[in-house]
Formats: sequence, C-alpha cells, structure tokens
Amino acid sequence: MAKLSQFLKQKRETIGLTQKEVSDRLGYTTPQFVSNWERGLSSPPLNALAKISDMYKIKPREMIEVVMKEQREVLEKALSKKSRRGA
Repeated sequence: MAKLSQFLKQKRETIGLTQKEVSDRLGYTTPQFVSNWERGLSSPPLNALAKISDMYKIKPREMIEVVMKEQREVLEKALSKKSRRGA
C-alpha cells in the first residue's frame, strides 16, 4: 500500500480535483496545505480525514488502513532509533 502522501495525491487526481479545489472545500486559505500533505511534509489533521474520505470517495476502512500503516511505520522507526541508542 502506498504512503499516505502518495495515496492522497492519487485519489485526488483520480476524481479530477485540483489542490486549490480541495483546499477551498476544506476551508483552507491556500492549496499549500494540500501540497504539503501530498509531498509528505505534513499530514492532514484528523478532523479533516472524514471530509477528505468523503470528497475523494474513499471508503472509511481504506482511509483508516492507510493512516494506521503510516503511523505504525513512524512509530516503529522512532522506537528502533531509541533502542539502538540504548535507551
């Protein structure tokens, strides 16, 4: 499964929305928020995920799986670094 950033970009492009259209629908002042998600610089706020899921026509279960996989990888990476330092 793709990373969250790739997943969101692919889903947005599949339904034919621009980053500007998505940001407008979510109430953001600039498409930079969406761009940052799609480049992996940040993640959408949790309270926006339901709106994004609906807008992008993503089944809630699919969105949950992608988000949880991404968070699991982040947590595993952080914990493996900590254990290598002997903490």
